[in-house]
Amino acid sequence: MSPMRYVDQLDVEGRRVLLRVDLNVPLRDGSVEDDTRILAVLPTINYILDNGGMAIVMSHLDRPGGKRVAGLSLRPVAERLSEILATEVTFVDEIVGPAATSAAERMRPGSIVMLENLRFDKGEESNDEAFSKSLASLADIYVDDAFANAHRSHASNVGVTRHMEECCGGLLMKRELKALEGALESPKRPLVVAIGGAKVSSKIDVLENLARVADRLLLGGAMAFPFLRAQGLEVGDERFDGAAEEKARRILESDAAKALVIPEDFVISTMDGGVETVAVSRMPDGAQPLDIGPRTIEQFVNEIKGAGTIVWNGPMGMFEKEEFSAGTRSIAKAIADASAFSLAGGGDTGSAVDRYELRQRISYVSTGGGAFLEKLAGRQLPGIEALEDPEFIRS
Repeated sequence: MSPMRYVDQLDVEGRRVLLRVDLNVPLRDGSVEDDTRILAVLPTINYILDNGGMAIVMSHLDRPGGKRVAGLSLRPVAERLSEILATEVTFVDEIVGPAATSAAERMRPGSIVMLENLRFDKGEESNDEAFSKSLASLADIYVDDAFANAHRSHASNVGVTRHMEECCGGLLMKRELKALEGALESPKRPLVVAIGGAKVSSKIDVLENLARVADRLLLGGAMAFPFLRAQGLEVGDERFDGAAEEKARRILESDAAKALVIPEDFVISTMDGGVETVAVSRMPDGAQPLDIGPRTIEQFVNEIKGAGTIVWNGPMGMFEKEEFSAGTRSIAKAIADASAFSLAGGGDTGSAVDRYELRQRISYVSTGGGAFLEKLAGRQLPGIEALEDPEFIRS
């Protein structure tokens, strides 16, 4: 496997660049509601345009299921990008075909085109060979700057690479991978990882990998439940299958158990709709733990204060409701206050960072959700492999 090249290592002057980005942004009333993802890819777009290249931008938007859905067109995104760049972004009302080919052929250095929603064509998610080849025919160079989609094996990030001579990563991809590699492969110790959220079954493999590399692994939200159940403790409603509990038991019986920091108390919703704080050992039947309690918050914050590197994924509870927000807010602020390098990632995590206006105080906030988790689990990402390994893209 060869090291990935990035767009700033290529000569783009006078060349058409097929640029895969993730502009899966929220829309409201036909306008972009949050342009964070657009702003994240501006360095790559500007590099191409400023160096005499021609950018053909492609992205997905939501899940239209391989058919056209009027409310999921990328036209409003093209309009917002045009406003930000203060230059015309030519929108093409198709992905591949005569109109896309004609638009690409008419391009001049410094110009930019945006194709319609990739997922309007079933060939995108099925990684269809003909669709991949048609995308590749539009340009001379392929650049993937969609880290958030790198865990998918789709036509626009894997299939297309089989049909292009030069493929590389974008500048956002470079920042994402550098942040992850620095945090997981060569961190300043101690490495403190805070994992929360409610998707227990999908994250338990992440915990298995992180328990081997982290010095301290803080388990918040529902992520603590399988570990408490494996110890014979009642934790209210069950949000995971037996396999998660068995994996938790395996971690508890391994050397990695010494890294675990499991909550001592929770804020719960009681049967009558009330809210109270209880010790884990005194959890009432039928109670719903919806936030970590004050003793756990204090312990987690102390661990974060002493960290050399911090990785955070997932809220500590139902932070959208004020009565269950103290855990997430306290952990987020502790991470922002820490002198350590901090890396946060995941959709809900990013929402929490923005809710408490802390984005500028955290070292790096990843744009990835599923891709971020896959990297934390130690897995290879198809979109990355396609850029690094010639044998992979030919298979």
